[in-house]
Amino acid sequence: MVEVMRKKLFIPGPIEVKADVLKEMSRPLIGHRSKEASDLQRGISSNLQKLMYTNNEILLSTSSGSGLMEGAVRSCTNKRAAIFSCGAFGERWYDMALANQVRADLFEVEYGNPIGGQMVKKALDCGKYDLVTITHNETSTGVMNPLPEIADVLRGYPEVIFCVDAVSSLGGVKIAVDELGIDICITSSQKCIGLPPGLSLCSFSQKAVEAARGVKYRGVYFDLLGLYEYKIKRDFQYPFTPSLSHMFALDSQLDSIIKEGLDNRFRRHKMMAERVQRWAKDNFALFPQEQFASPTVTCIKNTRNLNIAGLNRELGEVGFVISNGYGKLENKTFRIAHMGDMTLEEIEGLLSVIDNLLSSGGIQIYA
Repeated sequence: MVEVMRKKLFIPGPIEVKADVLKEMSRPLIGHRSKEASDLQRGISSNLQKLMYTNNEILLSTSSGSGLMEGAVRSCTNKRAAIFSCGAFGERWYDMALANQVRADLFEVEYGNPIGGQMVKKALDCGKYDLVTITHNETSTGVMNPLPEIADVLRGYPEVIFCVDAVSSLGGVKIAVDELGIDICITSSQKCIGLPPGLSLCSFSQKAVEAARGVKYRGVYFDLLGLYEYKIKRDFQYPFTPSLSHMFALDSQLDSIIKEGLDNRFRRHKMMAERVQRWAKDNFALFPQEQFASPTVTCIKNTRNLNIAGLNRELGEVGFVISNGYGKLENKTFRIAHMGDMTLEEIEGLLSVIDNLLSSGGIQIYA
């Protein structure tokens, strides 16, 4: 058996998972077609509706968030999708559309910048799009896009399905799905919700249901209409064997999130983000425009030309790990996540260790 050194994760997924949540995953299994399974999934859906501020149906999938992202763009695009991207994960949604033979166009901004409402309006004014995708929180660049501004624009195009990738934001910031008019809001288990990876979920509006009914080839496993109709007809069941272990953990974790208080949870994330952002500006520089800096992960310019791999090796010696830049930002940036059940005290501990390494010259600097 491979021995893995225990390191506290300050990376944007998977994140630290509480011991009691991990323990829930070791509960004895039940039949996934049983009344107990239906009751479990009913309770999960109810709490997720509270977390998402929605009355829309909730769908669960044993997959990463990418599965439901692919399902959304394939299941609900009848005419053409407008994919808006400010980083690597927006680009991924475009690649998914093309791989599924979904007609789509990509609208990009320079890394570090947000998607603005006027950009969305300009694209939609031509009238050829019936689905829009937005990455709410782009973990590759540390940018959080202004959802309320974008939602205001989408209200002028009631025929357009509004899809949001909230994989690294839901549970860390307030996303009022119904108020914002979001038709499909997608997240996954291993980020702000605070579970191991392997489960994804989304809200699914009646408008999205009707759009999907017009799409002939929606696939099978990620057919969102298929998941929706099966769940409605079969009393909170799903057509494919779900990960009940994840569901046990999710049920328990949602209770903890509700008990903490949603406003308290969002405030804690904001406080952690502000602390890391102050530190980044004092020692390096923020990569995103400051007013759009993410509350769940901070992307930092590597202005001191650090060897990020070397930094992580030294952090690993004391049981910490952060994240290098993603894709074309590798080594040009590094990222510190502050999401899930992490505390400000834990953030202070990490920053103190990095400060000590910087002051001692213990990190190899690029020539």
